[in-house]
Order: sequence, then structure tokens, then C-alpha cells
Amino acid sequence: MDNEIKKTCLHDRHVALGAQMSPFGGFDMPIQYAGIVEEHQAVRTACGVFDVSHMGEVEITGPEAEKYVNHIFTNDVTGAPDGKCFYGMMLHPDGGTVDDLLVYKRSTTDYFLVINASNIDKDVAWIMLHADGFDVKVENLSDSLGELAIQGPDAERVVEEVIGLKCAELEFYTFKDAEIDGVPVIVSRTGYTGEDGFEIYAPHDVTVKLWDKLMAAGVAPCGLGCRDTLRFEVGLPLYGDELADDITPLEAGLGMFAKLDKQFIGRDALAAQKAEGVTRKIVGIELADRAIPRHGYEVLNEADEVIGTVTTGYHAISVDKSIAMALVDARYAAMGTPLKVRIRRKVFPATVVSKKFYKKSYKK
Repeated sequence: MDNEIKKTCLHDRHVALGAQMSPFGGFDMPIQYAGIVEEHQAVRTACGVFDVSHMGEVEITGPEAEKYVNHIFTNDVTGAPDGKCFYGMMLHPDGGTVDDLLVYKRSTTDYFLVINASNIDKDVAWIMLHADGFDVKVENLSDSLGELAIQGPDAERVVEEVIGLKCAELEFYTFKDAEIDGVPVIVSRTGYTGEDGFEIYAPHDVTVKLWDKLMAAGVAPCGLGCRDTLRFEVGLPLYGDELADDITPLEAGLGMFAKLDKQFIGRDALAAQKAEGVTRKIVGIELADRAIPRHGYEVLNEADEVIGTVTTGYHAISVDKSIAMALVDARYAAMGTPLKVRIRRKVFPATVVSKKFYKKSYKK
């Protein structure tokens, strides 16, 4: 049963639209519809909608909800207003990353966590294990909620006019509880594309209705293919690539989301790593050629020694360059460092550049 491929509530809709389907995170997911380039450009220039119902959701409630979330989460949720979203990680005691996630603060006694699809079982087990001794209730809502991500410069207008949800007042990284046809939903403004964007969490039947409305209005359906190209261009990490059980937030360049002035699981290991200095880092790399660096390809120094591996690579759509993120020996992480990438049997010259290959356009 564990290996059975799952389907989101919109699976039939994707198949009917002729989407190219493929397993991702244990789900049969749409990779592309019209094509990755067209869908990518739709999000950069207008609006696209993603079915991200494969993501997991966990609610933590109770008198010690805030204390508990702060215990398992690298970011600091204390003192923040209700309706705030936080990005951060859950860590192993050795500082490796269990998962990166979003935490939505409804109140000091009610938190909503959004976790990665491939990690749902692992994360929920980890959250339950560490809840011992805290006065909290942990509820896995992953099987009961769908999620749509409406992304692009026209996203606000689409959510307000097509879906009929007021959202213009939401600031970046905030959310609110709302209703659609009397059914409670959550709408947030975070995004994973570098563009303005909204997420709507709703029961399955409501998610299907919203998808149909968006399709009828001509909003571009987008698959996970362009979700990856979009997030990659603006330097956003993907768990399993730039973060993993054996990659810490400091190695991934995400130390700003790990608040070392408070206690959390893995904090001491991170503090020690920070004091000693990381020995490897996620960096941006630009190739001098149009050859495409892929996940797992070797990165070499000028003496042809292997000093790292590519975590994500593409010929990027918005910047028309062959670029990659790579985990490399920290001695080679400085901007402008000349490197090489082995692509099949050939070696191509490359240079360390900023991971922010394309400028974000969030509404702040």
C-alpha cells in the first residue's frame, strides 16, 4: 500500500486537459500541459494556476502550540501578529534538514503547517514524536485539503474577479481565513515562483470548483515542470535538491531563517557549524556554453578535481543562460570563481554567480 501512487482531487481534470503526467512525491502529477516554456512565460507575464494539492498540511492546536512550534521550527514565531506566514525548517539534532516548510500563525494556540509532499509521512511521524510532553493536538489534514497556487502579475485580479475572494489587502507572507460558498478556506500570499501569488487551501470539492472557474476564465494551467524552472531562476530551494537530511540550512545559504538566539531541535549543531564555518555551500553557477547541467552532475575545479555536484540545473527560460545551483567545497564558493561542470563525457567551463539568477517581483 505504501508504494501505491496517489492522486490529487484534480487528477481527472489534468488527464482531460491532456497533461503529461508523472510520479512526484508519491502522487501522479501534471508535469506540463501546453509546454514548460509557455507555462513559465504565462506566470512571468500574466497568470498561471498550479495544482499543489499534493502538499501536506498539519494543524497544531492547544495551550502550548506556540511553544511547541518554536521547539521544532528554526524560525521564530513568537510575538508575531496573527495571520503571519513564516518560512523555515525542521531539523535533525545534527542540523540536517527534516523538511523546509511554511508555518501559518492563526493564534498562539493554533498553527497551520504546510509540508512537502514527498515528506508527509516522515514529517508527521517526526512532529508526533517530538510533541510528547507538550500540551498540543497534532492533526494531519493532508488527505482532506486541496491547494491551488495562483501565480503571476495578474494573480491578485484573478483571485478577486474570477474566484471572488478579496485578497488585495493581504501583504506578502500573510494569510486569512475566508469562505467560499459558506465553506471555510485559507488564502495566503506567499508564492514559489518569484512572482506575486496566492495559495487557496480548501476541501476537495471546492478546489475542483475553483479549478473549473479558472479554466473557464482562460487562466493557464501550469505543471510541476515550470514550477521548478520558475523557483530555480529566483534561487528558491527544493527539498531533495538544495536541502536534505544531510544538508543544513547554513550550507544551503538559508541561515537567515534559522534564529540561533532561541532554542530548537538542531540549534546547537547549527551554532557549532556557524562558529567553525561551513565546509560546503550551495552556490549559483553559470556555464559559458548552452549545454545543460543536470542534478547530480559533477562540478570540478581548474585542476579537474571533483569539488561538488549540481543540485538543480537548466537552460533558464527567463534569462536564456545555462545555469545551475550546486553544492560545492566552500573554498570554491566565492563569486567569480572559475569552475567546470562535467556533462556526460565533456567538461564545460563555468563561473560562480549569485543564486538569484532572475529578479523576484513580489508585491511587498
